[in-house]
Amino acid sequence: QVQLVESGGGLVQPGGSLRLSCAASGSISSANVMGWYRQAPGKQRELVATITSSGSTNYGTSVKGRFTISRDNAKKTMYLQMNSLKPEDTAVYYCNLDSMSRVTMNYVHYWGQGTQVTVSS
Repeated sequence: QVQLVESGGGLVQPGGSLRLSCAASGSISSANVMGWYRQAPGKQRELVATITSSGSTNYGTSVKGRFTISRDNAKKTMYLQMNSLKPEDTAVYYCNLDSMSRVTMNYVHYWGQGTQVTVSS
């Protein structure tokens, strides 16, 4: 069974940096997309960035130029380097995996438990 575990969250001052990690385990199809999403209290879940197994990336408008998503397929780990952090970045950050199922021939959606990122002075 697929499991996703996030790490690296914490408290940082505005302008600081954090690096989040998401370690995946279990049977993962070669056809997959991983991504980071975030959710602040009272707000909708928001796309941060996605990355395919081949390395194609997509970023949310609010984080372009500040965040960088990457992955190491050998380690089955995804990263999010966050620089120039702003108070508006404060949220719970969730790791996502969309993996093709051989049973249904459709993508199955997996989520991690989330890691808290707080940007405050």
